[in-house]
Amino acid sequence: MYGSKPSITNAVDKNPNRVVGGLKGQGADHYSILGEDGVERTVPTQKYVQALEEKIRQQDARLAAQDAKFSVIERRLRSLSNDQRVVVANQRMVNQSFKRTDDL
Repeated sequence: MYGSKPSITNAVDKNPNRVVGGLKGQGADHYSILGEDGVERTVPTQKYVQALEEKIRQQDARLAAQDAKFSVIERRLRSLSNDQRVVVANQRMVNQSFKRTDDL
């Protein structure tokens, strides 16, 4: 504000969802080409395709992070269930030893 430089945002820094949405909103996500044979073909713009690719990369990164979290949680769960089995086995052993002393 008051004499500071205006911030310049590059297209790289923009959220791909907004870029894709903006292109869709403007109707500029593709353009039409009329071939020599008279057939009209629609081709997506390069910016639109790049935005979709970036969105896919971000989703893949999120899925990889979630997979890593799930593997940590699964390891902890296995560890806890093993600890629980050990505790139950020890409790049975203690209970059996008390039963033997009662029988005497």
